[in-house]
Amino acid sequence: MSGFLDANEIEKLFARASEGNMPMESEERQGRRARWLRTVDFTRPTKFTTDQERRIRRAMDTFTERAATRLAAEHRTPIEMEVIDVGQFTWANAFAQIPDHSAYIQIDTAPHEGRMLMCAELPVVLIALERMLGGRPETASRDRDLTDIDLMVVQRLFGTIVEALSSVWFDVSEMTLDIAMVDTQPETVQVAAGSEPTLALTLEARLDGLSSTMALMIPYAAIAPVASAFSRHDEEVKVRDEHIAAAVNQGLSHVEVSMRAEVADTQLTLDEILRLKPGDVIKLDAKADTEITLFADRTPVHRARGGRSGKHRAVQILGPVENEA
Repeated sequence: MSGFLDANEIEKLFARASEGNMPMESEERQGRRARWLRTVDFTRPTKFTTDQERRIRRAMDTFTERAATRLAAEHRTPIEMEVIDVGQFTWANAFAQIPDHSAYIQIDTAPHEGRMLMCAELPVVLIALERMLGGRPETASRDRDLTDIDLMVVQRLFGTIVEALSSVWFDVSEMTLDIAMVDTQPETVQVAAGSEPTLALTLEARLDGLSSTMALMIPYAAIAPVASAFSRHDEEVKVRDEHIAAAVNQGLSHVEVSMRAEVADTQLTLDEILRLKPGDVIKLDAKADTEITLFADRTPVHRARGGRSGKHRAVQILGPVENEA
């Protein structure tokens, strides 16, 4: 009965357990293959594919450039923005990472019903607000609460930012974005369920020597109707359809193009042109034996020599026009 422990062995096991010296599985199963364990973090979902994450990141890089240009031009607020981090979380975990004392901008998507959230720390918002109102940014308070009037001005500020984001979003997915609400109370934010997979993009905003953070949180439900638009490979090679190419070439071959031959040219002042009369001779900036250039509309295509064909003037083609290096 060697498979059972006797009383002395059982007593030794209890003594070792009381000392914290527990038997290891390797001691009991020598020579057996260890099981592979995988740690799963349910706070970091993977609903967004790598392609979608990369494409959204590229779109945000374009957005930061457009938004910075418009803010400087329209509101005299030269904010520099840069995407510094991208991560996937549940909505609850992503929202919990937003710094206290932030402004919350809820964004509606159209034509598909969805909502995203943009957040910005109040210090940079207050400095931008002071600039827009004509004050001195260096004396602006950075820890006061926003009044109702402040919120109206801030909504105009972020209206410009969201318009820039909307133009980029439309280019990718044909969705438009619009501000639904601006507030400073996190309790009023209603965007997604706590377990909704969310892509959180963190941006650094720099204004008047102050570096602060902004964030854009995109629940998957907000892009689900157009998720395929964010999954296209930019490097995807499209197969050439020979039938379509032949049809296009056939259609273009019947398009009429104006052909003209240019002997030479020169420049005259407006006064000289107005004083021209029949019998005047205009000296061109070319020698008499210079070749003629044949144009298709405005594009030079061939070198030619002037002549006659029957009763008609004609040109003889000598060769294609060589592109200048």
